[in-house]
Amino acid sequence: MEWEDFRRSDNVEDRRNEQYAGDGGGGGLGGTGIGTGHLGLGAIVVLGLIGWALGIDPRLLIGGAEMLNNARQGSVQQSQIQPSQNTRPSRTTGAPSDQIGQFVAAILAQTEDVWSDVLPAQKGIQYVPPKLVLFNGATDSACGGARAAMGPFYCPKDQKVYLDTSFFRDMKTKYGGGGDFAYAYVIAHEIGHHIQDQLGLLSKVQAAQARASSKTQANAISVRTELMADCLAGVWANNANAKYHVLQAGDVEKAIATAQAIGDDRLEKAAQGYAVPDSFTHGSAAQRQQWLETGLKSGQIDSCNTFARTADDE
Repeated sequence: MEWEDFRRSDNVEDRRNEQYAGDGGGGGLGGTGIGTGHLGLGAIVVLGLIGWALGIDPRLLIGGAEMLNNARQGSVQQSQIQPSQNTRPSRTTGAPSDQIGQFVAAILAQTEDVWSDVLPAQKGIQYVPPKLVLFNGATDSACGGARAAMGPFYCPKDQKVYLDTSFFRDMKTKYGGGGDFAYAYVIAHEIGHHIQDQLGLLSKVQAAQARASSKTQANAISVRTELMADCLAGVWANNANAKYHVLQAGDVEKAIATAQAIGDDRLEKAAQGYAVPDSFTHGSAAQRQQWLETGLKSGQIDSCNTFARTADDE
């Protein structure tokens, strides 16, 4: 992926030099819902592979059922990770100078440039860019504590994306993934949740989950939300490539391979030898590939309406 010539976004808040005491529960593995934050794309990769390595059902680690149940009951914990005394420097906003910080700022700028054109043109809505918080190990958010093990995630309460960049290193060295466009896809997926927020969808999802008559029904709502974010990442890539020619040979294949690798069915089969579709919260490998490709091919937000499916498609 050609990114070196991108401008750098100033909407990066670098907290990587901060140290935090304690471990918050608000953004934890089983205590969040879409209304307050959710397990991001990275969390599913990290926790699923940990579960596979330890022989633990990844559903127990991901806590999808508990997450959705808490969202329905309105009983989300909001405990925050607290900064250690005298260890929190002034928080700086702007493009970091190191290479990984430069990459993140460049990809974030690319999402800003694309969505600032696409969202008004296609939906008549002005794009308000989120901030992206870089942290090391742990930090606080309006949705509760953020931890490296959670992977990247979007918090609608403060409209920020949280990212510990060690996740990119782990993708490459531990999980056989990696590549600039694969990393960009991870960021673009979380920005996709911000687009959903700007469209007014996330509040509707929370309300729908609160009305859900079963965990299976609530899980299905979560799946559609995550698949739409996959599709919106594809919409971004389509439009970025059309205008800026950012993609190189093999980039799309790497992103698709990443989407497939984090399918709920693959994670569950790796951990326990079989998959339970009713427990899925992010979609199967085939679904994730399908919706990413849908966005990549169409470049249209309306093509990402994963909610416009009949009950027969559940």
